[in-house]
Amino acid sequence: MNKAELDHLVVTAATLEDGVTLVETTLGQPMDGGGDHVAMGTHNRLMSLGPADYLEVVAVNPSATSPGRPRFFDLDNRTGPAALTNWVMRVDDLNGLLAKAPAGVGEGWALSRGPYAWRMAVPADGKLPFDGLFPSLIQWNSPNPAPAIPDGGARLLTLTLRHPQAEALTHALEPFLDDTRVVIEEGPVAIEAHIRSAGNEGLLT
Repeated sequence: MNKAELDHLVVTAATLEDGVTLVETTLGQPMDGGGDHVAMGTHNRLMSLGPADYLEVVAVNPSATSPGRPRFFDLDNRTGPAALTNWVMRVDDLNGLLAKAPAGVGEGWALSRGPYAWRMAVPADGKLPFDGLFPSLIQWNSPNPAPAIPDGGARLLTLTLRHPQAEALTHALEPFLDDTRVVIEEGPVAIEAHIRSAGNEGLLT
């Protein structure tokens, strides 16, 4: 049975600056690093959540060429203020897990940024199942960035996923993910990350 681990959380925003401001204001510590995803026409900034996890802010790069297809995380339809909208699971066998994942998770795309290379499932329309609450799936062909990001002490305490079809979402994730930090509840669609940082405890929504 293919297993998966929580890899990172994703804040999306109309501009990179908006997303960084949200994270730094909420958690009280600076973001670091990041760069361009040329194939997607996006750029990002990062924050460590420990030796294996991290937080990403990602936005359309206004200086980049359009990829000619919908971007990941439904960024082409992004409106409103910056917010936590997605999360990503790290897998060892992307093709194997895709065969068992819900329809609409997408097909593997080869992506890179600087020294990092990976394959990621990107839906044809950019929209992930369960109103975006099913995670993106990523298979790293290099180490993930987490160990290289300066560790300011931030740690994920809980990631809460709320959905009217909570039972179905739980069933979809159950064969792959075993992480007590991920909590699934029934209710209106929402995603919340409770994060303890060196500065304070914050709730990203």
